[in-house]
Amino acid sequence: MTIPSFLKSQKSLTGIYLHLSIGLGLCSGFLVILQAWLMAKIINAVMFEQAGLSDVKNWMILLLVLFVFRAALTWASEVSAFKAAAQVKQSLRAQLQEKIFALGPIRVADQHSGEIANTLVEGIEALENYYARYLPTMSLVALVPFSILIFIFPIDWISGVVLVVTAPLIPFFMILIGKGTEKLNHKQWRKLARMSAHFLDMIQGISTLKLFNASKREANTIAMISDEYRKTTMSVLRVAFLSSLALEFLATVSIAIVAVLIGFRLFYGEMDFFYGFFALLLAPEFYLPLRNMGTHYHARLEAIGAAENILKILEKSNPQQLENTPQTANNLAEINRAEINQAENKTNNSETIAIELQHIHFAYPNRGKALDDFSLRIPAAKRTAIVGYSGAGKSTVANLLLGFIQPQAGKILINQQNLNQIGLEKWREKIAWVPQRPHFFHGSIHDNITLGNTIASEQQIKQAAKLAHIDHLIENLADGYHTLIGDKGAGISGGEAQRIALARAFLKDAPVVILDEATANLDTNNEQLIQKSINTLAQDRTLIIIAHRLKTIESADHIVVMDKGKIVEAGTHQQLLENQSHYQDFLKTLESHQGDSNE
Repeated sequence: MTIPSFLKSQKSLTGIYLHLSIGLGLCSGFLVILQAWLMAKIINAVMFEQAGLSDVKNWMILLLVLFVFRAALTWASEVSAFKAAAQVKQSLRAQLQEKIFALGPIRVADQHSGEIANTLVEGIEALENYYARYLPTMSLVALVPFSILIFIFPIDWISGVVLVVTAPLIPFFMILIGKGTEKLNHKQWRKLARMSAHFLDMIQGISTLKLFNASKREANTIAMISDEYRKTTMSVLRVAFLSSLALEFLATVSIAIVAVLIGFRLFYGEMDFFYGFFALLLAPEFYLPLRNMGTHYHARLEAIGAAENILKILEKSNPQQLENTPQTANNLAEINRAEINQAENKTNNSETIAIELQHIHFAYPNRGKALDDFSLRIPAAKRTAIVGYSGAGKSTVANLLLGFIQPQAGKILINQQNLNQIGLEKWREKIAWVPQRPHFFHGSIHDNITLGNTIASEQQIKQAAKLAHIDHLIENLADGYHTLIGDKGAGISGGEAQRIALARAFLKDAPVVILDEATANLDTNNEQLIQKSINTLAQDRTLIIIAHRLKTIESADHIVVMDKGKIVEAGTHQQLLENQSHYQDFLKTLESHQGDSNE
């Protein structure tokens, strides 16, 4: 889909408001004609018919009423246009958010988070003038001038011909100049996206930059990017001002021609003053919609530049869609809420889940195969550790189970049922995930713990924190569970962050838990506390661990060794040690790295 056709396709989202804005604008145009007629009538009566104030009083009152009524129509038209644009922005933001969630973290990883944020905020906002200004003006540019011509031609066909001949010159020059502006707008939006992405990256990595004394260098880079954006913006403004000058010049010259022709005919007595003055008053109003179109044409160009990134996201192909069951997300939430209300202490982990991956093939774009004819059975209510060197395919297996990516071949079975038949939303209800670096949102500790279960009671939240061995630390804080933490867990240590993430998993109480080595890069005390929490969490649950720590691997019921997207060995820790194997080599490397890190 092209960008202009995409913008037009969103017109349906404006609802009745766009049509209402156009209708009110047209009514205001008719009032302009009536207003010009009244003004010509009053001045003609006073100047040539010797009328006094009492004679034209009623006409003046009517003229005043017209002024007020026209102002009210203009205000109502502006409000309707704003609501039309607001509906488009709201719907597009929802579409973008839904699309980003559908794509998942893997498929949007090729774009800067700053660029995506800029598209969601500034990109959507840039569409407002297109729907609130440009589209109503494009409709009125034909309706209002045509209505004026209907009144002018019967009284002064010469002025009508001048208007008809000169009118096309305005859109012609507007389009001619606008072609160059379109390229500049595209360039400007690309630089804005680059600047936003770079700036957000700098903010997120500010501690690293300070640590390596690189903040001044990056500040100079941002200054350079900002200066490039300033130059691009000035180029766009230069063309915009040139376009406005050309349009105003053409309109002014055309009105002057009409005025001169009317003046000569009045001088030679070939035309009545009333009709000449009436036609002269309507001439500027005839060109006004055309001039507005020229002004708001830049809103179209700006919208085209902004829509480029929006369309780029919306046209990304979704991963293979899982079939949804008849239950909606809202129904699932209601069921979950009812279960909690009926039995607060009842848990979901009474359900045991076995998982089987059969002949899975998956390859990342431009990175080659990650899994090649991969098959794995994960037993129910057991600890399964997946180990291997970096690039072996461990994270790909986790991403498949989490639904972030879909297999390109093969299938995933949950208790012998195809995952496609279960539905992604319903499946994720049964999963708790604790990544190596859990993400935290700006808000309270309470909000971050209840991320997966927003309707949990205070007692359940405290119990989850207790099981994660984080309750005492939280309760000793000044604001307790309502203590604010920053984005990405700013204000808490790595060990505290892992324990809060484990509290999330306890609170969700899902029958399947996926851990991306929650004890990595932690001190001995935090590691011991988290290991205790994992032991509790593993009870009667299917626990899948992407393992990097020796203690975590040894405690697993089943160990899967991966290399180059395939399983090379599987068994218990003791079974794998009894043979001269790939597993032993891996353990030696692991012990060496952990020994170095401890030193």
